[in-house]
Amino acid sequence: MARDDYDGPILEIDNLSISFFTRLREIPAVMDFSCTVLPGEAMGLVGESGCGKSTVALGVMQDLGVNGRIVGGSIKFKGRDLAQMTDAELRKIRGREIAMIYQEPMASLNPAMRIGRQLMEVPMIHEGLSEDDARARALEVVADVKLPDPERILKSYPHQLSGGQQQRIVIAMALMANPSLLILDEPTTALDVTVEAAVVELVKDLGRKYGTSMLFISHNLGLVLETCDRLCVMYSGEAVETGRIEDVFDKMRHPYTQALFRSIPLPGADKNAKPLVAIPGNFPLPHERPEGCNFGPRCDYFEDGRCNVEDIPMFEVPGDDRHATRCLRFDEIDWAMQALVAQATEKSQAGDVVLRMENLKKHYEVNASALFGGGETKVVKANETLSFEARESETLAIVGESGCGKSTFAKVLMGLETATDGEILLDNRSIGDVAIENRDTATVSSVQMVFQNPFDTLNPSMTVGRQIVRALEIFKIGNSEDERWQRMLELLDLVKLPREFATRMPRQLSGGQKQRVGIARAFAGDARIVVADEPVSALDVSVQAAVTDLLMEIQREQKTTLLFISHDLSIVRYLADRVMVMYLGHVVEIGDTAQVFAPPYHPYTEALLSAVPIADTRVEKRSIVLEGEIPSAMNPPPGCPFQTRCRWKNHVPNDLCEREVPPMRSMATGHEVKCHLPQDLLDGMEPVIKMAAE
Repeated sequence: MARDDYDGPILEIDNLSISFFTRLREIPAVMDFSCTVLPGEAMGLVGESGCGKSTVALGVMQDLGVNGRIVGGSIKFKGRDLAQMTDAELRKIRGREIAMIYQEPMASLNPAMRIGRQLMEVPMIHEGLSEDDARARALEVVADVKLPDPERILKSYPHQLSGGQQQRIVIAMALMANPSLLILDEPTTALDVTVEAAVVELVKDLGRKYGTSMLFISHNLGLVLETCDRLCVMYSGEAVETGRIEDVFDKMRHPYTQALFRSIPLPGADKNAKPLVAIPGNFPLPHERPEGCNFGPRCDYFEDGRCNVEDIPMFEVPGDDRHATRCLRFDEIDWAMQALVAQATEKSQAGDVVLRMENLKKHYEVNASALFGGGETKVVKANETLSFEARESETLAIVGESGCGKSTFAKVLMGLETATDGEILLDNRSIGDVAIENRDTATVSSVQMVFQNPFDTLNPSMTVGRQIVRALEIFKIGNSEDERWQRMLELLDLVKLPREFATRMPRQLSGGQKQRVGIARAFAGDARIVVADEPVSALDVSVQAAVTDLLMEIQREQKTTLLFISHDLSIVRYLADRVMVMYLGHVVEIGDTAQVFAPPYHPYTEALLSAVPIADTRVEKRSIVLEGEIPSAMNPPPGCPFQTRCRWKNHVPNDLCEREVPPMRSMATGHEVKCHLPQDLLDGMEPVIKMAAE
């Protein structure tokens, strides 16, 4: 076992190389990777999908499966080489000394076992604690991870908890043995932004309380800024830059790090004046890596005959603490220079109103015992009195947590559901009570959708071209197969995919390329309105920039109305002309983007903005962590839907928030807020996000 009096680095990874072996070839997943984590230090590991982040974590856990093998270098934990340990020694360390939290909490929990029993197992197995002592420890840790009513939680099964609660239990389980090293692999990806903020706050508090060292794997640079002391940027299996957070963020010295920052929306980014810059080209496959610098073919500063000659080592950056870069030219490049690629575009002018919703309601009736059809019928109030309008060439963002009714309203608009009450007017024609099978072809082609997960929306057994042609056939576009094929090729041009992709199968495409096919299909019938439901959340940040840019370019050309459903307020701030904030089926705030992102706010908008991780060291942000869970739409609270979690409620007299649903109040032209707060309090609200004084 590891020595308790050890005071050196907790984790030392030195020139690590990991390969996976298939029948055809050896696939190098990680090469020449080095990193050191000191006691109590949090190290962030960032990079695109496939860069080797999770492989490094599995290497530390010595859990590479039958095909994975460490082929070079070493991983030392508290001074001891993990590869030299026996299986019995590793079993003692895993879970007790080194704990890992995975992306999907349900994969780590046994669905058939109560939470208390699962938590108690850890100290009983690792430390030989008695059942009573293990239960006491479980209660303490559940309280530490800020879960309400620990006794009830211990008696619950995993399915009785929300996603955020499940993830907190997984964190509690990892902390039960008080490990020296905690590995977190994208621990908040599946969570709402408000829950993510609470979990991040929790991880930081627990790190301070327990003195645990952390390896925090993420593709979200804002999250890493908020949680970590040091950062390691990975690209195609290699560390390309490492150093203190402040050094890497403010004095980056690798072109890939710079390219990552250029492709994410930071405060001040403007989709017209200063568009995002997507990283050109594609990520190299492991067996097709170029000579010399892996990033060379995509790099603005590439020099032929120098950058592509031999393997490039890590170079120390003078003047900084343990700051290193894998770039030959790092001391020659003008790092302050702005990207030359981004071309400013003219702001689109919003046209006539295309879509109007008036007091839309969508209720679902469910039996109390849905399995057997018995019991009392209950009503799920998914959408309550939704009213707004959207104009030609406009991007209206719809934001809110899971369960707020965003996707339900999209289904009603698409005709996949019909409205319970109220009206949806498309070009002044009512379509809210017309199901999709009863809509005429023109209406169906006018309202199209781009879905969240590009992997689920394409037919795996049909070529890309055939899938787009099929949409053209349904929309009755083209008089012959040849005409439709030609139109399909033009659509591939529109979404910037090579025409030869027409004969490819979906499995031969990357995630970003699949999403482009989904966009081509949505625009096949010259859609007037495109509902984009989290269209970039499943994609890497560099691909997000390209897909976002593409959507805006097509919108400018086609004058499309874009309804952009998202929980990522950074991209909303960059992309949207207007923003609608939803909570528990209600619109609680609506206005121009600048109005919604500045005070006065609805208290829920204020909390949402505070939860957004921003990858900018100059930003000062007030911390407002929402307490409690979102109430059930089957049993919403009386009065204001947000009153059970509102930190301002005590400023409203006579229990008004608990008795009456607030009216929509006008703050300024086009800016409305559904809130009972007195006007002087609304007017006196402080900004949540502001730039620190230079």
